[in-house]
Amino acid sequence: MKKYIPILITLFLLAVCGCGGDTKQENAVKADTGPAYGDIMVTGSIGDASNLIPILSTDSTSHGIASMIFNGLVKYDKDLNIVGDLAKSWDISEDGLTFTFHLRKGVKWHDGRPFTAADVLFTYKVTIDPETPTAYSGDFLKVKKAEAVDPYTFRVTYNTPFAPALTSWSASILPRHLLEGKDITKTKLSRHPIGTGPYMFREWKTGQKIVLISNPDYFEGRPYIDGYIMRIIPDMATMFLELRAEGIDRMNLTPLQYTRQTENRFFHRNFNKYRYLSFSYTYLGYNLKNPLFKDKRVRQAISYAINKEEIIQGVMLGLGKVATGPFKPGTWVYKPNVKRYPHAPQKARELLAEAGWKDTDGDGILDKDGRPFAFEIITNQGNEIRAKCAEIIQRRLADTGITVKIRIIEWAAFIKEFINKRKFDATILGWTIPLDPDLYDVWHSSKMGPEELNFISYKNDEVDELLEKGRNTFDRKERKRCYDRIQEIMAEEQPYTFLYVPDALPIINARFRGIKPAPIGIGYNFIRWYVPKGEQRLVMKR
Repeated sequence: MKKYIPILITLFLLAVCGCGGDTKQENAVKADTGPAYGDIMVTGSIGDASNLIPILSTDSTSHGIASMIFNGLVKYDKDLNIVGDLAKSWDISEDGLTFTFHLRKGVKWHDGRPFTAADVLFTYKVTIDPETPTAYSGDFLKVKKAEAVDPYTFRVTYNTPFAPALTSWSASILPRHLLEGKDITKTKLSRHPIGTGPYMFREWKTGQKIVLISNPDYFEGRPYIDGYIMRIIPDMATMFLELRAEGIDRMNLTPLQYTRQTENRFFHRNFNKYRYLSFSYTYLGYNLKNPLFKDKRVRQAISYAINKEEIIQGVMLGLGKVATGPFKPGTWVYKPNVKRYPHAPQKARELLAEAGWKDTDGDGILDKDGRPFAFEIITNQGNEIRAKCAEIIQRRLADTGITVKIRIIEWAAFIKEFINKRKFDATILGWTIPLDPDLYDVWHSSKMGPEELNFISYKNDEVDELLEKGRNTFDRKERKRCYDRIQEIMAEEQPYTFLYVPDALPIINARFRGIKPAPIGIGYNFIRWYVPKGEQRLVMKR
């Protein structure tokens, strides 16, 4: 669930992005005969997609695939600047309330129909439609008026200043001619999408693979790599074996795989690996409708009982940083001097005692009103890092008198049956950190509905007010004050125990060239990656 917020088209980029840091590449130098069309990129994923209509999905796998099929009006470039995508340019009124987008001409949907402003207007309307079960309507509900001025001009006006206005139009634009007048939740496009992007949908075998083929008519030029296959391999150890056998070309390594298992001649010769601090964080989130977690002293106690450094050193092998809130360290919005929770078991016990949890029968387990303090942590199958984190947390909480059970659940069922239905006590998950700091979709109390992103049911009136204020001003200093205060409140209330910000550790077969690390990461220029003709291995039949 690394998706978020940002969320639509930026998720695929953010899954492999970082700002600065040590980028590590290792491979024997081979003669590069230059760009050539051909070959197929095969990547591994622990989870399958859920829905390839972006406004209907909340998982990063779905958005990663969809970002190759669809375009937004704008996107981020390699240096984190907003640039045109389906819009070649735009004008902003002096008061900052009206945005006029000038769309590219000659862009076609994958079925050959022309893309126009009518598609943008349709996407806006279907996103705000109360019948559309989307987590992303909030940004578009801020719009006062949207209009297709002509086939290649789209204009949108807001009632009040809205800081994420421009970035919100990175949302994937949907084909009006295929969806208008239909129930978007039942359309075949959820499994056979048609977009304007650099890759076209070819095949989806549930639980096995998703296959894409390059778009020869893409407006930025045909991608060099002819095909993209995402293989679903739920176990990281199995995925690594596939990498070693060159059955896949790309995956995200675990810290152990990065530091030890790929430090040999074979991997140095055949792969490049990269390392940088990711735009993401991992957390232990509490279901705040569970009476166990209503008292913030209990949540604070759990945070004191957990040894984050033990997790970073023992599980992450030092490849990450302690998380203190929902922002990436080193960015302008990050506030370092908030309340922190170093490993302090005695402090944890004191807070739990204040909250009424004591070992009254001497069995080593805290109890209250005859009930032992016991709960279950759920996380998703295939992510051994999260499973190991759960085990360390289980052990540290046992030392404090709390019994924890761990449950590992297959990804699709994890999201649909547990997270979306709020059937959990606590969960270990991760979020992608947005480039724009707007946190509305995850933390505002209005986003607690079914399948929305505030699935822990967090509600704080001051945070709601600050979230609204932070997105309703263009003044960065004012926004900074809002998000600083939000970080202070969250550090005090601990709706999550923020665990760590991991290093991104992608590895890619060395035959792929054109990869140029930048502040946004390595995925931004995928259409310009290529394999020299003499090194190509796979053929995509058209």
